[in-house]
Amino acid sequence: MTVMSADLTGIDLRAEIERLRKERNAVILAHYYQRPELQDIADFVGDSLELSRKAADTDADVIAFCGVKFMADTAKILSPNKIVVLPDLDAGCSLEDSCPPEKFKAFREAHPDHIALTYINCSTEVKALSDVIVTSSSAETILQQIPRDQKIIFGPDRHLGGYLSRKFDREMLLWPGVCIVHEAFSETELLKLRAQHPAAPIAAHPECPPHIVDHADYVGSTSGILQFAKTMPGDTLIVATEPHIIHQMELALPGKTFIGAPGADGNCNCNICPYMALNTMEKLYLSLRDLTPRVEIEESLRLAAKKSLDRMLGMAAGTIGLGDLGAR
Repeated sequence: MTVMSADLTGIDLRAEIERLRKERNAVILAHYYQRPELQDIADFVGDSLELSRKAADTDADVIAFCGVKFMADTAKILSPNKIVVLPDLDAGCSLEDSCPPEKFKAFREAHPDHIALTYINCSTEVKALSDVIVTSSSAETILQQIPRDQKIIFGPDRHLGGYLSRKFDREMLLWPGVCIVHEAFSETELLKLRAQHPAAPIAAHPECPPHIVDHADYVGSTSGILQFAKTMPGDTLIVATEPHIIHQMELALPGKTFIGAPGADGNCNCNICPYMALNTMEKLYLSLRDLTPRVEIEESLRLAAKKSLDRMLGMAAGTIGLGDLGAR
């Protein structure tokens, strides 16, 4: 449930968060899609798995994850002995919602000769039902290690799966989930924007549908898009992902111009993630003060989910191969 409202009149939230961070021995994480004030107060800003791994390497007792539920769950999977709080427990994900564990389990059972390559944007239960988890930055590396005759289920993002399928000419069974943010970009409005800035490249997240990705000069993860912004030769970039990443771009590259790709009417806020927007400074303060809402995962479920995450990390690092999967 959502953190209850409280009268915080007169409280210096930033100062109080700093005090509680020290008292609780807490590390504050903020995803790139969080509002700027949360990014600015965080110890680490980044993509979801990267943040969870950094937090696991600290000696913090508490992880305050400014992101969405599956991200905080991943932090708990990797740091079972740390307290993990999420400022608003209602901060979910349309991709996670699109893939109920019981339906995914039935889908797997209907295709026993397929392995499940599953995007990290899913529930802990779905991770436990999967063979290998992938991120948008590791998916290509892992897919290329899987023999071409091995049948694959890819979920829950059909756009990311479709992008990989087209790029590597690999047939995969795609779960029909989408990210509501990346689904909202308009091809017509994007082409209008490109006409206004003909020299500006377009960088797109692979969660975008094909009619957006096909116009992109660079396709990659959120951190990949940030890196592209740092290395591109021009001074203007059109960004087709959740626009709060632009805050980090402007901090790193104050001399460049970044333009968020438009939604259907050219100026709507439909490309702002409504789930990410639920987290606020007030809720972060309350979560550190009260150590709630707290993320808890039953141990056998955590270990089952961790197997698929460990396989991803091993395959991405080249330390294990597909033959090491064994029985699920």
